[in-house]
Amino acid sequence: MTRTRIKICGLTRESDLDAAVAAGADAIGFVLYAKSPRCVSPARAGELARRLPAFVTPVLLCVNFSVAEVTAACALVPGATLQFHGDETAAQCEAAARAASRPYLRAARIPLGAEAPQFDLIEYAQRFPNAQALLLDAHVEGYGGGGKVFNWSLLPPSVNAHLVLSGGLDSANVGDGIAQIRPRCKSLAVDVSSGVEAVDASGNPRRGIKDPKKINQFVAAVRAADQRLAGT
Repeated sequence: MTRTRIKICGLTRESDLDAAVAAGADAIGFVLYAKSPRCVSPARAGELARRLPAFVTPVLLCVNFSVAEVTAACALVPGATLQFHGDETAAQCEAAARAASRPYLRAARIPLGAEAPQFDLIEYAQRFPNAQALLLDAHVEGYGGGGKVFNWSLLPPSVNAHLVLSGGLDSANVGDGIAQIRPRCKSLAVDVSSGVEAVDASGNPRRGIKDPKKINQFVAAVRAADQRLAGT
């Protein structure tokens, strides 16, 4: 599979969703984790998801939800894929996904610094054989990658899984990430949130508010990386 799929995550506004779709995003992520500054309610996620055209997938980011919470959220967002981003075991992921009749992604929280080589991604993939893909993100305090980039070079040379690269991506580094990770897995997607967010007059990020220009630059960088790998 030579085309890198793109997920834009942490959307809260109609205009940002429309900009992501127009730029060519394959999936739109809605954060349901209450402690996140990008959190939306399941009902709000459903409102936004109804704007999506066919073949653009809504993704619901859940952190340690019960089966009942997962199924209730899915009832409000038809066609959504689940993303488990907490401490869920394989059995818990399977139970929730089965109850909601939805595919799921499992986040793999990759340690930063000296602890990174200790993370066994191959063993992790074996624990979640039914996950549609593993989403690789930096392990920071709390949940979510915090806009941090982990050391991609420490990942195994071959992983028998579909991977989604996340954590601190932006238009400047996503091409390098694709070049490093694509040869190591079945297929690759990328997931961006903070890297396409707007900033205020002081240069501080506006969490949950996206910048259409950055979205377009990110998508263009992904497509350029695909072309380089294809030799065109």
